[in-house]
Amino acid sequence: MHEENNGMKASFMDLQILVPFRVFAKKDVVSRIVIETPKGFYGFLPNRLDCVAPVVPCIMMYETREDGEVYIAVDQGVMVKTGPKVVISVRHAIGGFDLGQLQEAVEHDFINLDERERTIRSSLAKLESSFIGRYAEFHHE
Repeated sequence: MHEENNGMKASFMDLQILVPFRVFAKKDVVSRIVIETPKGFYGFLPNRLDCVAPVVPCIMMYETREDGEVYIAVDQGVMVKTGPKVVISVRHAIGGFDLGQLQEAVEHDFINLDERERTIRSSLAKLESSFIGRYAEFHHE
């Protein structure tokens, strides 16, 4: 935790971005974070009150003195801020590209993935319905 010697509140945050099965990024000395929720973009500073917020597919930004502004495309998930610690857990994350490429990644990879998942779920529901119907016919014979 990064605190002033005179007991003042933290002046920096520790950030972790988690994706399933691994830590995507871990940064300390983060001065601000901007991320999108269903209600719009929100900025987080070190002394902001603790909170939990859902995250929608977006390009998030965090800033450190060493790296400057860093942009990462993230899929849906959740963000938890407790004191100076911020944990963002998402399904997918992409970094290391310019803003144009990240925007394309959000639109292509994350949004299309949701559409594919809906199609698969719909197909599975039809299969289940068909199976149940055939089972009922078989059971009545």
